[in-house]
Amino acid sequence: MKYSISMRILAIDIGTGTQDMLLYDTEKEVENSLILVMPSPTVIIAEKVRLATKKKRDIFLDGTVMGGGPVVRAIKEHLKQGSNVCSSPKAALTIKDDIDQVTQMGIHIIKNNEDIPDEKNIEVIKLVDLDINAINNALSSFGVAMPESIAVAVQDHGYSPGSSNRIYRFKMFEKLMDMGGDFEVFSYGHDNIPKEFNRIAAVSETISDIDATFMDTGPAAIFGALHDTEAIQPALVVNIGNGHTLAAIVKENRIVALFEHHTSSLNGKKLQDLMLRFMQGELSSEEIFDDGGHGCYIKENTDGKDIRSIMVTGPRRGMLMNMENISKNEQIWPKIHFAAPYGNMMLSGSYGLLTRQIK
Repeated sequence: MKYSISMRILAIDIGTGTQDMLLYDTEKEVENSLILVMPSPTVIIAEKVRLATKKKRDIFLDGTVMGGGPVVRAIKEHLKQGSNVCSSPKAALTIKDDIDQVTQMGIHIIKNNEDIPDEKNIEVIKLVDLDINAINNALSSFGVAMPESIAVAVQDHGYSPGSSNRIYRFKMFEKLMDMGGDFEVFSYGHDNIPKEFNRIAAVSETISDIDATFMDTGPAAIFGALHDTEAIQPALVVNIGNGHTLAAIVKENRIVALFEHHTSSLNGKKLQDLMLRFMQGELSSEEIFDDGGHGCYIKENTDGKDIRSIMVTGPRRGMLMNMENISKNEQIWPKIHFAAPYGNMMLSGSYGLLTRQIK
């Protein structure tokens, strides 16, 4: 699709393992977009922490809240090995929403910049989800200018000190589904990010002078998979990510049912069972939460018979490949299709971010 007004948008889906970038130009076919799939910021920064651990150097965490996962595990190992960790209050929220819990881990919170130790005696490591300078340098090395607009997806559990962020995150999803569940509800600009989404807000602050759109990675991948030509709604869309697995029933481009679990708790047979009972309206939020996941919300009931396609995407999609379907009833179990919108599975989230432009 082409537009009368030319524009370029950089869509960045920041996951646990990779950050997947697509530079879309409205003057070109979507398939000709420039792409980069690179290590995620949390993987890159975790390696910096491990290097400091190896050198037995204390570290100071500067910057802001970002994705945890690998970097938090590296910080914990750094402490375990006997080295010290200091942190600014904002950066400490990457580890826990409750600063008291962070200090109980043995991390010293430095509230005043003047108290930061001399860099000769400590490694300063900046926590940030979006390194816009690194991206600009990568593009410019190939003679490509930064675009006018950016769209970014990060996984935001929400700021929930003193309560389960699994429950809190899923309650936010429920609220958005009750508000309509379409792309516009799940996406934000600089001026309307819910206050609970502190990680998305931190990314917004990083690029405050650039026109931008923001989403959570889960819904971004769901909407992105729908760009696959095999997607026929009502559809069951499953994104099997490195950290989380999110499944949604989508009708008329609205998410009307949703469940989210941790990928590490699943295997192919178990996931198929959850998908089947989810389509039939038999999966409960309590079951998912008690198994270590986030929850399940079925806003519009279904018996599964109206589902016309099952779309599976995500870097861990191999979990469902080469498996015999547990249900032989094609009325409620259409053939699984491994979504690759515009020919590239790794960019489902990036395409989802561009739903306004390429729908």
